[in-house]
Amino acid sequence: MKTTLNLNDQLLRRAKTRAAHEGISLTRFVEDALRSKLMDESRRDRAFKLELRTVRGDAPPNVDISDREALYDVLDRP
Repeated sequence: MKTTLNLNDQLLRRAKTRAAHEGISLTRFVEDALRSKLMDESRRDRAFKLELRTVRGDAPPNVDISDREALYDVLDRP
């Protein structure tokens, strides 16, 4: 769809330069920018929920992590 926009001259120059640097058309650059802005907006509307899972297992062996040989001994255990 074609449309007409009135843009700030400096902003348009920067957009053209950036599009050329990225090797894409100005149209593609503007479309990508709009998609990005709209996506950010939709993500902001959704509340973030962190789900933590609890797992059961053996406690890790007590080992001095500054002692390389002790670490290797623990890692080499069957």
